[in-house]
Amino acid sequence: MTETEFTFLREFLHQRSGLSLTVEKRYLVDSRLSSVCRINGLPNISVLVQKIRAGDERLAVAVVEAMTTNETLFFRDTTPFKHFRELILPALLKARAAERSLKIWCAAASSGQEPYSLAMMLDDMSHELSGWKIEITATDISNDILAKARAGVYSQFEVQRGLPIQNLLKHFTQDGDRWHLNERLKRLVTFRQHNLVKPEGHMGTYDVIFCRNVLIYFDVPTKAKVLGFLAKHLRQDGFLLLGAAETVIGVTDDYSVDREHRGVYRPVGAIRPVSGQPNIRAVDARLDESRLGMSQPPLPARHSLAPAFRLVGSDTLTRSR
Repeated sequence: MTETEFTFLREFLHQRSGLSLTVEKRYLVDSRLSSVCRINGLPNISVLVQKIRAGDERLAVAVVEAMTTNETLFFRDTTPFKHFRELILPALLKARAAERSLKIWCAAASSGQEPYSLAMMLDDMSHELSGWKIEITATDISNDILAKARAGVYSQFEVQRGLPIQNLLKHFTQDGDRWHLNERLKRLVTFRQHNLVKPEGHMGTYDVIFCRNVLIYFDVPTKAKVLGFLAKHLRQDGFLLLGAAETVIGVTDDYSVDREHRGVYRPVGAIRPVSGQPNIRAVDARLDESRLGMSQPPLPARHSLAPAFRLVGSDTLTRSR
């Protein structure tokens, strides 16, 4: 791979997926795209680049999917799910008492562990959500990874990463070394292909948006673009959850920072932060956020009840979870 070809691939990937590759990542490009070449019977990356330049969309998609990251696990990092259960849901159940409807969007959902984790939590709360309409939409840039998510089949290694044994026994059936999520829970989540960097189609508005561990792969202008897009689809009193290594500070002023709950953001002008602190613009919260620790206690297991509420898929989105 020549310098010219590497430069083309960097620009192509940034334009198509927002991925910002430094020169230090050249080895990663070479490794992953060599696999694409082998699968497609191409002799080398130079030929692959030639075909992409010539307009081969199938190979273009294969390159994007090979280079984007799919790392995820059930109840990843625990803290966002703790915030969802103990902070966000109580606030929204009160705020939406009249309409009895909640919409949740998991952007960059990868192979489905994040939205399915949320579905399990909501299933455990069926007595509290009786009569509510809950929509969970999960999106990703990769059609291949979405196919895996829709199938709901996971390896022994995957179910051992973060999934409480109670949830495994309740929601999965074992078949050799594979675990199949039950059909009822799979139906609670609607998966859809969507590119955060080049959004298309009607998205609607959401009460909660999870967009974790994807902004870390973008440069600042792309982060600002994505956060601005999400702000347009987040209700004024809604909640945005980012990954532990991500922040809106220095990127956008569209959100306020919850100074007591790391990773939780609200649209500027929200009625009031759940923590009871006064609304502040993100740039004014730099010190408060930097003081917060990274570690959080694990999410406790909850008892499960038969579902007495209705979760439906949305008709409406790059990656992780």
